[in-house]
Amino acid sequence: MLDSLAHKSPKVLVIGDLMVDNYIWCECKRVSPEAPVLIMNTKRNDKRLGGAANVYANLKSLGAKAFALSVIGGDEAGRFLEANLNAKLLVQKGRVTSLKNRIISHSQQVLRLDDESVEDIALEDALLVEFDKIAKDYEAIVLSDYGKGVLTQKVCQQIIKRANELKIPVLIDPKGSDYSKYKGATLLTPNKKEAIEALKISNLEGENLKIGIKRLKDELDLKYSLITLSEAGIALFDEDLHIAPAKAREVFDVTGAGDTVIAMLGFCLALKVPILEACELANKAAAVVVSKVGSVTVSFDELKSYEKNGFEFKIKDRDELALLLKNSQKRLVFTNGCFDLLHYGHIKYLEKARNLGDLLVVGLNSDASVKRLKGETRPINSAYQRACLLASLYFVDFVVIFDEDTPFDLIKALKPDILVKGKDYEGKEVVGTELAKEVKLIDFEDGFSTSKIIEKIILNYKKN
Repeated sequence: MLDSLAHKSPKVLVIGDLMVDNYIWCECKRVSPEAPVLIMNTKRNDKRLGGAANVYANLKSLGAKAFALSVIGGDEAGRFLEANLNAKLLVQKGRVTSLKNRIISHSQQVLRLDDESVEDIALEDALLVEFDKIAKDYEAIVLSDYGKGVLTQKVCQQIIKRANELKIPVLIDPKGSDYSKYKGATLLTPNKKEAIEALKISNLEGENLKIGIKRLKDELDLKYSLITLSEAGIALFDEDLHIAPAKAREVFDVTGAGDTVIAMLGFCLALKVPILEACELANKAAAVVVSKVGSVTVSFDELKSYEKNGFEFKIKDRDELALLLKNSQKRLVFTNGCFDLLHYGHIKYLEKARNLGDLLVVGLNSDASVKRLKGETRPINSAYQRACLLASLYFVDFVVIFDEDTPFDLIKALKPDILVKGKDYEGKEVVGTELAKEVKLIDFEDGFSTSKIIEKIILNYKKN
């Protein structure tokens, strides 16, 4: 299925609340003498597509010919969207484009400042005129509602009516507890909490799930009724209840998972993929997104790699991982070594290291690097084999193979919060100390070493 879809480019129209996510990276060294508040020095800004614009970004990443239609303000955030989207954007005088400023210091988000308009747009008729001009050219329409005023009752109902006349599927990521404006759509993608609020019930457990999901389908006249269930997958009701199980093996960051789900569903329904298969692919796409840090899009190459390799998805090169972790708010722990014959001592050491933060990255010496450090008879196992063994450990989040004698360049690229080495480095220089916020030395388990294991094997071989 992935191979057959990977080179397709369906035309998908995204309408909804476009946003800009701005990450402001700061350094804090002191408290203000004027008030008990932190003084921040801005180091860099990183703007990204958010809200409905992130759905668009996911569709583009999948290979779709995506187009966005919305209303923005005549401001800097609006100009950023105009520069980064293939879109028709109507500028409403006095309206403020949604901008989320996240203030981050020492890898922690300390404040979020939202600048936006949330009242219903004044350009409903103009938006619908633009929609009527282009609707027939698309194979699926996604309405991404973040409750910021673009998708009004009138806008939603006229889009749904026209799309149904054209036999174009309309997929909606809903907002709020009143779903009446979405009546007649192909499907909605509320999460469990949102569905409970819309249905005004206490839970969706057991038989209540089937009753609730069918009620949504009947009351809103949907073709399919969906409820996303987080780690349990996606519940689907067409003629009966189906559960497409979740695919995630590790969850690092759930940011953007909902946008990825509806983007994949829109991609699939545009190509007339059966709905249950579309849900299964959406689960796989969400699994990739939540398995990454600070990234909110997915590609078919990533999906194929994730499906084929399993834990090997954790093995990254330096630049790829540095980019992946660029906007992470997780506490990053780094350690390195040869890990030639993985043993109990290694496992306990790595487990302790992981417990010091949120993510553990292991720098792994390449085969050439091990030879230079240990001699021509080493390593016993190749770098790829050693990387796979490390990646199979649930407490190891990423593995990066490096070819230099020391991991200095790797540490410089990743900028870890905590640098970890064994207690045998006490009193010695730890490479990369100046690049990390903190250095921790961890006790080794007594009696365990690769050299001793090799000596024991040789001794037993000679005896026999």
